[in-house]
Amino acid sequence: MAVWLAQWLGPLLLVSLWGLLAPASLLRRLGEHIQQFQESSAQGLGLSLGPGAAALPKVGWLEQLLDPFNVSDRRSFLQRYWVNDQHWVGQDGPIFLHLGGEGSLGPGSVMRGHPAALAPAWGALVISLEHRFYGLSIPAGGLEMAQLRFLSSRLALADVVSARLALSRLFNISSSSPWICFGGSYAGSLAAWARLKVVSRSLMSTAIGGSLECRAAVSVAFAEVERRLRSGGAAQAALRTELSACGPLGRAENQAELLGALQALVGGVVQYDGQTGAPLSVRQLCGLLLGGGGNRSHSTPYCGLRRAVQIVLHSLGQKCLSFSRAETVAQLRSTEPQLSGVGDRQWLYQTCTEFGFYVTCENPRCPFSQLPALPSQLDLCEQVFGLSALSVAQAVAQTNSYYGGQTPGANKVLFVNGDTDPWHVLSVTQALGSSESTLLIRTGSHCLDMAPERPSDSPSLRLGRQNIFQQLQTWLKLAKESQIKGEV
Repeated sequence: MAVWLAQWLGPLLLVSLWGLLAPASLLRRLGEHIQQFQESSAQGLGLSLGPGAAALPKVGWLEQLLDPFNVSDRRSFLQRYWVNDQHWVGQDGPIFLHLGGEGSLGPGSVMRGHPAALAPAWGALVISLEHRFYGLSIPAGGLEMAQLRFLSSRLALADVVSARLALSRLFNISSSSPWICFGGSYAGSLAAWARLKVVSRSLMSTAIGGSLECRAAVSVAFAEVERRLRSGGAAQAALRTELSACGPLGRAENQAELLGALQALVGGVVQYDGQTGAPLSVRQLCGLLLGGGGNRSHSTPYCGLRRAVQIVLHSLGQKCLSFSRAETVAQLRSTEPQLSGVGDRQWLYQTCTEFGFYVTCENPRCPFSQLPALPSQLDLCEQVFGLSALSVAQAVAQTNSYYGGQTPGANKVLFVNGDTDPWHVLSVTQALGSSESTLLIRTGSHCLDMAPERPSDSPSLRLGRQNIFQQLQTWLKLAKESQIKGEV
């Protein structure tokens, strides 16, 4: 997660928040599942909405320009937002703006999680803004290529500027009210390539239940999968059944789909370790890998990996771990909007035209498959959108240049990461000055600080949230002093 004090005067694109979203749809569905689970179970954890619990958050719609950078284009679309005004002290109070990413936003986006938990302390108005082309904020024309050219992080950030002006008028917010932007994962991630090297390290971390033996077991399990793929025939057919591959495994492209899904599954266990609703923790996964899935007579890491697949798929309500490449391409070519949940076609388009974010395993010490993964991932851009590997590389380079990569030169930004999260290495983890602070939470997983508070939260997580509170306190004090002095 990243927290940002919006000045609304300099380049808005300094809002770049950090953290990364996983590239595989399995990982994205896992994240959505965990978020929904946390929202639905929050009251069971004692996280009630307080005296005004009967008051539901308000949903609203803003008319946004489809292309705000073209003054002659007056086409528009409706962008959804949610509002929680339970604790708002009035027009001079601060605004906590929760930026949406590559999925739909619901009422929980303003009622649950850290921004909502911080609101009572400062009498803040909490607003969440759904990202264009996701959820119900899809322009007319759907997901055709002609429309998707209006899907980009730059246009999304222009939406934030426009939304701030419109919402200020709508809720009579004072021009002196400070705006604090919150974002996690893609909602605050720009200009970085993804690697899985932290997954390997986390699997060895004894603090979260990992070990050297666990990492070694992952390598053994993946080696067995590759051996069975090479064997073909009955071994390959059995593998297809045991690992819930809904497509044939004879072709190299379908084998890559399966191996990528397995990497995403293990990476997801690490990414969301310890979070409410996660199907498995690192400790549980390692127990399966080292115990053979509970079957002592066939105690092999492969059996443990097989059991992990069953557990995750059951939790997500999915039948298949992987499909054939042809089925994957056909699904991604569909231009019918997904009105809720993750938007696979939209997100693939953004990775092809802006970010990359492809998970590879090229280092010899990587515990997963050594088969080249990048060509298979880049082929999707060609097959679905007609975009070459060269154009993807150029787009990533332009994005890094535009946002500044890991030296964005931002102002009043707190970059929050967990050291267990595989994506933290792509964020800003070393302070770049007094205006660009960092916070690394020990044993923290992906965006864990934004989740609802729990009695079982670790001391490091509690301390991290205290540090976030203190940073907000400092910023809001400075904003108040500037207001008294009459500064803009």
